Amino acid sequence: MTGATKITWALLALLGFLWGASFTGTTVAIEGYGPFTVVALRVAMAAVVLTALARIGGHRLPARGTRQWRRVWAVAIGMGLFGNVLPFLLLSWAQAHVASGFAGVSMAAVPLITLLLAFVILKTETLTVIKIVGLLLGAAGVVVLIGPEALASKGGNLENLARLACLGAALCYALATVLARLVPNGVDQIAFAATITIAATLLIAPLAIAVEGLPTLAPARPTIALILLGLFGTALAQIVMLAIVREAGPTFLALVNYMVPIWSVVLGALLLAEALPPSLIWALGIILVGVALSEASTLKAIFRRD
Repeated sequence: MTGATKITWALLALLGFLWGASFTGTTVAIEGYGPFTVVALRVAMAAVVLTALARIGGHRLPARGTRQWRRVWAVAIGMGLFGNVLPFLLLSWAQAHVASGFAGVSMAAVPLITLLLAFVILKTETLTVIKIVGLLLGAAGVVVLIGPEALASKGGNLENLARLACLGAALCYALATVLARLVPNGVDQIAFAATITIAATLLIAPLAIAVEGLPTLAPARPTIALILLGLFGTALAQIVMLAIVREAGPTFLALVNYMVPIWSVVLGALLLAEALPPSLIWALGIILVGVALSEASTLKAIFRRD
């Protein structure tokens, strides 16, 4: 791990755009496909594309049956479970019982949870006051963007449990981020990205078929959105994500959770004619200050090199 550089910052911005655009793409895709089917098909499509790229480019995992091979598959299954299946199930159930936007606010906890997990599990992160303040500021920016009404109570019997489910999904995403760092050095990123999507497909596809049945071809608009989700929001995003976590670590990668809501709101306004919230500029400013504080040391190092 070499730390954050100009390249990793650029990759982080790209990943924020890809995942932010995925929210817009999902909104369109579910016009013609069920939510479970959308997840299953996008990861399956990414698995096919990444496997083809790995085969064509000669990208391979460690030799079958070796300790490294078993570890790679164990991490891939863990990332498929905690990065796709469990959070999707938790959020799908929880969003019926909490205020609109609460799930988005809960995702703002991912960077802080990731920092704590990386500190305990990987022992590669340092807990400094300025870093924690920066992460809390970033989370506050997301709350400002989505609006305080996201924290309002709906008064349902299952609301508290549903809120815990949202936070459980945030914990899952944080754990998946940390797991990516457990892959042995030298493992090919494209081959590993293909392995993750294969594992995720094997986990989510049976569930999607059991809940929603075999998919049928929908009209062009949701189908095109689904294809774009598979190619860019999943396949390309998976490669970018692994490159970031390998070079700069899981806590740096988790900062993308502050960028995703911004892109989601902006692209929703541009492509789906959704209203831009008046708090956008304030939220963006707070998030940028929070990100800058949390990565103050790496930013100083970059500017010193210049």
